[in-house]
Amino acid sequence: MVSLTDLQAAFEVSSSQPVEYQCQAHLNLYDGPESDRLATQAAKGRHLQILSIPATSSNGATAIPVRLCEDDYPGWLRVEDVAELAIATTAYQAIALSAAEIQTRLPEAIAFTYAAMQQANYYLWGGTVGPNYDCSGLMQAAFTSVGIQLPRDAYQQEAFIQPVAIEELQPGDLVFFGSPAKATHVGLYVGDHSYIHSSGKEQGRNGIGIDRLSEQGDIVSQTYYRQLRGAGRVMASYQPQS
Repeated sequence: MVSLTDLQAAFEVSSSQPVEYQCQAHLNLYDGPESDRLATQAAKGRHLQILSIPATSSNGATAIPVRLCEDDYPGWLRVEDVAELAIATTAYQAIALSAAEIQTRLPEAIAFTYAAMQQANYYLWGGTVGPNYDCSGLMQAAFTSVGIQLPRDAYQQEAFIQPVAIEELQPGDLVFFGSPAKATHVGLYVGDHSYIHSSGKEQGRNGIGIDRLSEQGDIVSQTYYRQLRGAGRVMASYQPQS
């Protein structure tokens, strides 16, 4: 475990090449120094880098800007959670997977989402650690469980995958929803014109469920079908850019 003093000392001597830390517990990351809105979560074992030390908001709350190594995602870590970090003994190394290797792992990724649905859960904005997920957090967790890394947010996942026509969907493909300008929701296609996803109560359900890609489904299915943007296939595991 490390302290804020440890982080300050390490940052001063290695700011040109940030030290890499490993989470010793599940941690929340926020979208600003006030730490009042969850951005994402870092599961135990994930790696991160400190971007600067420290940052204090106008209301007195103190947080540290960080970047998760596996997906390059930024966030703010509360100072009190620094104690849950340890200097990584080895740097994170992304594993390259072929499209064929990814295909063999998709059944287990689908199984992950079904298992998650069986637990009591609700939709949690920023959630990537069970039992509560947001839509893209569930996708990221499912694929990570089988060694495939995806970007964090729905629009990033849409840009990362290979587009496929709705008529050509296969189990394990991602289905995207939102406005013409941007993907704001994502689900995992499971076959038979159906997909599994975590959705919020404003859309008619609060948590993980299965809906149909059809105007003939229930009100939740209809609501999302009207926002359908397209779909895509995961052909690679994400490689960090930083």
